Amino acid sequence: MLKDFKEFAIKGNAVDMAVGIIIGAAFGTIVASLVNDVIMPPIGLLLGNVDFSNLFAVLKEGTPAGRYPSLTDVEKAGAVAIYYGKFVNTIISFIIVAFAVYLLVRSINRLKREQVEPQTVPATKECTYCLSTIPVKATKCAHCTSQL
Repeated sequence: MLKDFKEFAIKGNAVDMAVGIIIGAAFGTIVASLVNDVIMPPIGLLLGNVDFSNLFAVLKEGTPAGRYPSLTDVEKAGAVAIYYGKFVNTIISFIIVAFAVYLLVRSINRLKREQVEPQTVPATKECTYCLSTIPVKATKCAHCTSQL
């Protein structure tokens, strides 16, 4: 069983998959930072100083009851809330990742299409006089002795 696992783990596909997962996780953190730190602040500024990550709807007030200015206040009070601002950030992150994957797959498909298999040169041809099959490089037909 250990031998089978070692064979599986060393195969190229398993290693490639592991590398892909690690790169994907790193890419995910980069995209999250891009959304939270670069894209959302200007959008929030354009919409009137809105911080999307701090948007929430309180379903049940905690202790003390009242208005909660931030997520930390909601959590401290033990209130139940829907954090729809975080959800908006996550949707934007997903769209960016999906677009990046689309561009990657599109470029890979384009590269695959550009790889043209070399055309095979036929090894034989027909004699124009007797229609016998002769080698392509022949200058004289072996059957009818015609000059080609």
